[in-house]
Amino acid sequence: MTTTIPQNPLTARLTRGEIILLDGALGTELERRGVPTRLPLWSAQALVDAPDTVRQIHEEYVRAGAEILTANTFRTTPRALRKAGMEGEADRLTALAISLCREARQRAGLDREVWIAGSIAPLEDCYRPELAPPPGEAEREHGEQAARLQRAGADLLLIETMNSISEAAAALRGARGAGLPVLVSFICRSAREIWSGEALADAVHAVEALEPDAILVNCTPPEIAGACLDEITRATNLPVGCYPNAGAPDLERGVWSFDPAMTPGRFAEMAQAWVRSSAQIVGGCCGTGPDHIRALRGALPPVLLE
Repeated sequence: MTTTIPQNPLTARLTRGEIILLDGALGTELERRGVPTRLPLWSAQALVDAPDTVRQIHEEYVRAGAEILTANTFRTTPRALRKAGMEGEADRLTALAISLCREARQRAGLDREVWIAGSIAPLEDCYRPELAPPPGEAEREHGEQAARLQRAGADLLLIETMNSISEAAAALRGARGAGLPVLVSFICRSAREIWSGEALADAVHAVEALEPDAILVNCTPPEIAGACLDEITRATNLPVGCYPNAGAPDLERGVWSFDPAMTPGRFAEMAQAWVRSSAQIVGGCCGTGPDHIRALRGALPPVLLE
């Protein structure tokens, strides 16, 4: 007798060709609301200074239609906290970030499924792939963070803004032990290159072998998102998705430059092209907010267009 192992709910929905709506940005939304997001902790600083605002943003995303909430764990690793003089706080702040998502989901009071994703980011700097630790060290640290997120109650893991093949693969290997669905997402320099300059197709092939549930692109200008998706779909049969920026980083000043032309309506209009490029997971990254997600909810079909 053969036993069939049921798919996790996320994979089941992707298999059925359904569109899943991710939330929008947290760090730049905190900045927009006047909450300090100073380095080295960036958005995680708000877990200390303004947890109520973090919860409120999550709740607004749920009400806007988001089906995946991304917890504020981008910088709750021991490595990042050590730089801020907060060594030993990784477990507490990671658990707090997940609990704020859970509370927001409950407060929204909506009768639909909302998953909580634990964010796993590059261990050093999203725009400095050369700073990443060696693969073995990276795998160990990412594995510890994945386990931390699983203990805190995350429903899935979002390995995001990966800027090199080496660290993306290390993060996926480390995440295996958590036993959760895993999405992996790359930050792209162009339609064919991730931020390290490595070929996007090579990055897709490398992580595909580690069996993520989907491969995405994020923190990328919306103008090239569709071309990035086309490149990904040529390289894999796995589900794909994207959540681009609205605006651009000011790397010298360490702040976000919001683009007033990228209105929620314009963002949602562009997203229809991403779906035509086979995107099944769609949302927003830096510069987007609840209004962008609300516009996406109204513009996207419930299933992938053929």
